[in-house]
Amino acid sequence: MKKWVLVVLSCLVASSAWAETRSFQLSVTPDIAIHSRATRIDGISLGIWSENPQSALALGIVNGSTGASSGLSLGFLANYAESYSGAQLAFVNYASGSFKGLQWGAFNYAGKLHGLQLGFINFADTADKGVQIGLLNIMNQTQRWFTGLPQEVAPAMIFVNWRY
Repeated sequence: MKKWVLVVLSCLVASSAWAETRSFQLSVTPDIAIHSRATRIDGISLGIWSENPQSALALGIVNGSTGASSGLSLGFLANYAESYSGAQLAFVNYASGSFKGLQWGAFNYAGKLHGLQLGFINFADTADKGVQIGLLNIMNQTQRWFTGLPQEVAPAMIFVNWRY
């Protein structure tokens, strides 16, 4: 029994070395940065172009978030993520997987939307609960026009679209 406890403790110590977390990231590109792109940032990320898994305030020209990330991403040009919870504010916001929160920019994309998109063009492949406000709002999952009211509006709408 003591051997098993020792093995489990050794595995836990070894896994914590792999799952490194830092509170600050400064980067020019993902490869020219204080920490590698695999390091999780729980704090502040500043950069021209950064890309890390994070629970952070990300400030930069292009902010990338890998894995399950969260926080506030303020990008001058773009924010991109795999799975993100929080707010993305930039000219272009992109979440390939699930997005929960607020996307605010000229163009917003979410693979699965749970939240609010504010922009000129808003696109969501699927949405469990989502609202889009902008000039063109597309919810790819919605198949019919106005037949699912009040839970859903249409596949594409001007000004506002939603799905619940």
